[in-house]
Amino acid sequence: MEADLFMPEEYEAPWAETVAALFAEYRSPVSAYLYSLVDEWELAHDLTQETFLELFYTRHRLRDVENARAWIYRIATHLALNRVKRRRRFAWLPWHLAEKALHFQWQAMDAEVEKRVVIEEALATMAPRYRAPLLLHSYYGFSVREVAALLELSEGNVKVQLHRAREMFRQSYAAAIGRREDEDE
Repeated sequence: MEADLFMPEEYEAPWAETVAALFAEYRSPVSAYLYSLVDEWELAHDLTQETFLELFYTRHRLRDVENARAWIYRIATHLALNRVKRRRRFAWLPWHLAEKALHFQWQAMDAEVEKRVVIEEALATMAPRYRAPLLLHSYYGFSVREVAALLELSEGNVKVQLHRAREMFRQSYAAAIGRREDEDE
């Protein structure tokens, strides 16, 4: 009976199946992307659920969407950025980052894991407004045009943000590598 609140019954099944298929295909990559933005697995999983819940609530609009993948990432990005803004209002100390750093100091890691940690550390220092376009473009392979549509920015603005984000990342990465080398000495 609840389905009647959203859409006539004859339209419900195909759209529900479409959302289920999109969930199966994009749940893991969206969750990983959200983790890159918020730096907490539990929050990333919560935001992933919220993303697909929002997709389910707006499933009747799927027929108008040209690129479902981009639409899903757009929903996820907006949810993550809103959560980060909200959290910033209520966070006094970045205790979760300090806890993670302490956790990793005593563990022996191989080179690939160490590199990943340094990358995550460098990304964590960047503001979400620069981190999101950098990840969407460089890691997830969205074009500048797609990133602009996802973040509701002009292509020129995305190019500027990408340029600045790359420079910030280079500096943060170099600083993180320097800190790691100092710790090893």
